[in-house]
Amino acid sequence: MKKFRYLKISRTKKLRYLVNYYKKKLYIIFLPGFMSDIDGEKPTAFNKYARKNKLGFLAIEYSGHGKSSGEFTKGNISEWSKDVKNSIKKIIKKNSFILIGSSMGAWISLNQFEYFKNQIKGFIGIGSAPEFLERLMWKKFPKKIKQEIISKGISIIKHGDPNNKKKQYEYPVTYQLIKDGRKNKVLSKKIGLRINVTMFHGQKDEAVPVSFSRKVLTLFTKAKKEIVIIKNGDHSLSNKKNLKRITAELDRMVKNIF
Repeated sequence: MKKFRYLKISRTKKLRYLVNYYKKKLYIIFLPGFMSDIDGEKPTAFNKYARKNKLGFLAIEYSGHGKSSGEFTKGNISEWSKDVKNSIKKIIKKNSFILIGSSMGAWISLNQFEYFKNQIKGFIGIGSAPEFLERLMWKKFPKKIKQEIISKGISIIKHGDPNNKKKQYEYPVTYQLIKDGRKNKVLSKKIGLRINVTMFHGQKDEAVPVSFSRKVLTLFTKAKKEIVIIKNGDHSLSNKKNLKRITAELDRMVKNIF
């Protein structure tokens, strides 16, 4: 049974997280995607792996996500990256860790290298989407939507299959979120850590092109790196078969560290 906790960041802000404490041990940190929570299959699978192997584990819900406090529309990449930084400092402390970033979580992960380069021992990306706000959203939005975001400060974007209600979802995109995304450029920064870096990407990912994962790998100049393209895989890669492959890679990474 999962036991969620809340980390008090300030008088008005608390973040929900899932943790498995191990003193002076390697931790696995899972960072979810845009508008995602930590109730899903991925954090469950990685937490299970950590417990089985007596490793620390942490999954974080950014402010405005899941059951964390705050309004989603007031959040942005800077704010969510800060949420993660604060959580690592308060929960992981000086312990080493492997980062697993799903979609936007990979972007948030890349922002952590600036602060924790001595503690990060590996990085796994799942459908990595750094800089997606500009490259995948803003550039592709019709002129009408761009004008609405600029004039009103927000637009509700509808996405998915219009003929299938279960596959339809909508999300608010604010102008401050887009502008903040431009300040968080990571795809031109080089990272010289000698760690293992593996990108997983679904061949049938309709949200984020495989080229994003390839681009992430080019940032790591001294890492042992590879890309795993999963045939027929979607964006989330959350089914049992895919999670088994990702967990096997995580296990390989852990064994290389010890």
